Amino acid sequence: MPQPTTRYPNADSLIDAARSFRRRHLSNEQAAQWENDRQVPLEVLRLAAGHGFTGVEVPLAHGGLDLGYRAKLRLVEELSRTCMAFAFSLVNTHNVAAKIAHHGSSTQAEKYLPGLLAGERIAATALTEPGTGSDLSAIATSAQRVNDGWLLNGDKAWITNATVADIFLVYAQTEPNSATAGIGCFIVDAKRHGFHRHAAYSLLGGHAMGVSGFRLHDYHVDDSDLLYPPGSAFKSALNSINGARTYVAAMCCGMLYTGLELALEYGSQRRTFGQLLSSRQGLNWLLADVATDYEAARALTERATVAIETGEYAVLAAAHAKKFATRTAVTRLADCIQAMGANGLLDEIPLGRHLACAKIAHFVDGTTEIQNERIAATLHDTYRPL
Repeated sequence: MPQPTTRYPNADSLIDAARSFRRRHLSNEQAAQWENDRQVPLEVLRLAAGHGFTGVEVPLAHGGLDLGYRAKLRLVEELSRTCMAFAFSLVNTHNVAAKIAHHGSSTQAEKYLPGLLAGERIAATALTEPGTGSDLSAIATSAQRVNDGWLLNGDKAWITNATVADIFLVYAQTEPNSATAGIGCFIVDAKRHGFHRHAAYSLLGGHAMGVSGFRLHDYHVDDSDLLYPPGSAFKSALNSINGARTYVAAMCCGMLYTGLELALEYGSQRRTFGQLLSSRQGLNWLLADVATDYEAARALTERATVAIETGEYAVLAAAHAKKFATRTAVTRLADCIQAMGANGLLDEIPLGRHLACAKIAHFVDGTTEIQNERIAATLHDTYRPL
């Protein structure tokens, strides 16, 4: 039986380790350097894997920690306090490992999990295409059946870790005009013939995510590397999306907590016109509003987390959490920067990076508009006359 690199008796001990890891390996200076150099910090990602962070939801039998969804959410929230881009890159490798562990064959687990859990392989999930964002049923990447497997052709875009990933879970259409029923999910090795990686996107921020795309040209996939067959792949994607939206909300909460913490610290030290900033009602009321919105975002995130943990219908709760947390993070992080004056813009202060990542969070795992669609679809049933 494989053994994890590190064991933790419970989720609290995992988060204690994550906090120590963040303070040692995710300093603001390091994260700023990754951003300025537009670098994916592979060595630090591998260190994180060595601490067990890519195996939180992976069963013990496969060498993981088996600590559950909430532990993963708390982990990425903690790491996002310094660098959401790093946390988002890490969780994408984790998610691929968890899917293979829970839904893959024993052959797939033996082939891929050791490298993913050790950090020797970085992974990504590839749903989005150049002309297909949140409408997953419109996936155009094709998978043509051949005698010994499948031939994949098509382009993927806006994929986290695409610039560095070794392993991709690629969703492709196996039967034209079959909509979601024909979508399958294939394990793709980037080192094999037919895989062509695109250059990294130049973005507003978040470059530690390694966002880019790739093209598949007559890429051959063996039958043994089919993870989800047609008929179940689309359902698996939908089942995971609520969890993703909720941990994105938690990441935004982590960034906002840091913003509030730094603004309060600055106000307790900075003097203007002979008085501490913290003595001024205008600043205190502004940060009080930040705190209220932070608590509201945490409450919505907790509600969605409970729904996911208990197997309840989580679509609405996840949509509310992601919509509110991402929107709040953009607005209130800007307020925290304002509370620190021009100093809030300095590279060694993470708030500018956090603000960029909060905006990026509006688009990942379903845009804000998609969350509104989910919420609007339930309005008449949810808010009936009493």
